Amino acid sequence: MSDKNKVHIFDTTLRDGEQVPGCQLNTAEKIQVAKALEELGVDIIEAGFPISSPGDFTSVVEISKAVSHPIICALTRAKKEDIDSAVESLKFAKRKRIHTGIGSSDIHIRHKFRSTREDVLKQGVEAVKYAKKFVEDVEFYAEDAGRADLPFLAKMIESVIAAGATVVNIPDTTGYCLPTEYGAKIKYLVDNVKNIDKAIISAHCHNDLGLATANSILGAINGARQIECTINGIGERAGNTSLEEVVMVIQSHKDLNLHTNVNTKRIYPISKLVSRLMRMTVQPNKAIVGKNAFAHSSGIHQDGFLKHRDTYEVINPVDVGVDKSLIVLTARSGRAALKHRLEALGYNVAKEELAELYSEFIVMADKEKQIEDEHLHILFDRFHAKVK
Repeated sequence: MSDKNKVHIFDTTLRDGEQVPGCQLNTAEKIQVAKALEELGVDIIEAGFPISSPGDFTSVVEISKAVSHPIICALTRAKKEDIDSAVESLKFAKRKRIHTGIGSSDIHIRHKFRSTREDVLKQGVEAVKYAKKFVEDVEFYAEDAGRADLPFLAKMIESVIAAGATVVNIPDTTGYCLPTEYGAKIKYLVDNVKNIDKAIISAHCHNDLGLATANSILGAINGARQIECTINGIGERAGNTSLEEVVMVIQSHKDLNLHTNVNTKRIYPISKLVSRLMRMTVQPNKAIVGKNAFAHSSGIHQDGFLKHRDTYEVINPVDVGVDKSLIVLTARSGRAALKHRLEALGYNVAKEELAELYSEFIVMADKEKQIEDEHLHILFDRFHAKVK
């Protein structure tokens, strides 16, 4: 598959993801995650915001030493002192990128920067030119592009590419855009920025309305070739685009003609690692990595799944590093699931026995809520003692 169809995976777990209150990592823990990200096959690791604290600066330095293959990226504001700090922090990186930028929406320009379109445009261009003196790979973020005026956004993107930006990041900073709206925004830039072919368009979407994954995919469909994401979708407020979700959408939908370099079998292990180190539990129904993502408890679903996995699963759990799907026994489960679990424990149940055994199972399930193997041993022994 040609490179024009490759979607670069930009992981910001260690920068945007680490902004979750109470989930900060020390440098040793960040190195552990960075090495796991390298094994996962991400293309870029955003290692931190160096000027923000001595700890963040040190982490970027040490991550740069610890990993070899991914590009190491450092975030800055559109300020010389930020860029100087990033340059110094990246001195050991084998492949380095400076990620600088400024607000692009009138809401940010007026209320955050108390400035004008003309002045923020000038500041953004000057920041790119300055960063370009130190590194070849410069990414520019147009913060709050999701709510920016399109013609002005196009002018800003064209100007920073002319100044040397190699990647242009179009963030839906507040998670406001609808997928069709975000996709149309990317297409507008493709169609209206004359030098857009000189840079990679990047999608950076937040999940405030639960649309981050959908927006990122629509961005890729319309021309974005980098997606910025985090493990488990962690991040500011409601989180960022989930790495595992966008990667598996791309892998599952071959008709998109897109691909990534991610080793999907490493997804579940790194999800567990990040959850443990950040002390942030993954919600059970989280797509791909939640504990219920491959669990079946409804009798109708269980019956269909046991006959053919594809009836209720679009992803093989082994493909993301999960050992197997689970048949969870509850009061909603059917005879097929009960028979399957009993046989897995070594019990052979005749057809005529199953109906009576199932009646007792339902009574137990109503009481216990979820039936484990030890319950099945008790149930089977009790049943056979009674029929004797």
